[in-house]
Amino acid sequence: MNSDNDFQVQMKQKVQKIEGILQEYLPRQKGLQSVVMEAMGYSLMAGGKRLRPMLMQETFLLYNGTAKSLRPFMAAIEMIHTYSLVHDDLPAMDNDEYRRGRRTTHVVYGEDMGILTGDALLNYAFETAFKAFVTEPEDSLAIGRALAVLGKKSGIYGMLGGQVIDVKETGNEISREVLDTIYRLKTGALIEASMMIGAILGGASEEEVRKVERIAGYVGTAFQIQDDILDVTSTREVLGKPTHSDEKNEKTTYVTLIGIPEAEKEVERLSGEAIRLLHELSGENAFLEHLLLQLIHRDR
Repeated sequence: MNSDNDFQVQMKQKVQKIEGILQEYLPRQKGLQSVVMEAMGYSLMAGGKRLRPMLMQETFLLYNGTAKSLRPFMAAIEMIHTYSLVHDDLPAMDNDEYRRGRRTTHVVYGEDMGILTGDALLNYAFETAFKAFVTEPEDSLAIGRALAVLGKKSGIYGMLGGQVIDVKETGNEISREVLDTIYRLKTGALIEASMMIGAILGGASEEEVRKVERIAGYVGTAFQIQDDILDVTSTREVLGKPTHSDEKNEKTTYVTLIGIPEAEKEVERLSGEAIRLLHELSGENAFLEHLLLQLIHRDR
């Protein structure tokens, strides 16, 4: 990676390719239920950095992977991430009206259809991931392992579990240990899934997959702490979503718990651990290292 400009050019190209994959796997709008398919497209194609499918792809390339089964999993992980955002924005949750600079799904389609759109994206994500068996039937063992990771990391032992604790503890004072658990599950689990699936389908050993999981865990927590900082220090124009939403929803964050300077130090510590472990892996991918650092130290 010669410069930050080179990285940004590559990033833009990779995002465009991922957008093409998402379009490829979106359901066609037909039937009496076509409104939910339209809402799925509105939600999924609302822009964004596409970090999770990108992390999956770059970890896959770290191991010189060539399997075609990666593509449906890249689409699936972004569908699951999008469903979580659609539900997160609902009035019963964070009650946000803007996401990525435009109206949230429930504002455009109604609260009932917002719920159903999230449900549809989650179900269709697994329907999409299962297409990998058709794409690469000889790789069925690795695909099965990848599906197990996808299910666990998005469910009650992963992202959903973190969301449950977050909702249950909203308005309560919580310890740093509980906050770390929320962050590890709610934010970190899908990042772990992204990188672990890339490693599994790329042919990494079980030991390397576990190390990748640890790297992604550090990155996920650092990402969320940075999100806490930006919620206080940035603007809606820059972020594309309302700021001070944590304060509005009476949520404990790293900023409220230890203050901005200490939160920034924790981001540095976690990112350092992630990069140290990344250098211990058998493969090399300069773009992946740059991506992880930008993900953690982003300004939006």
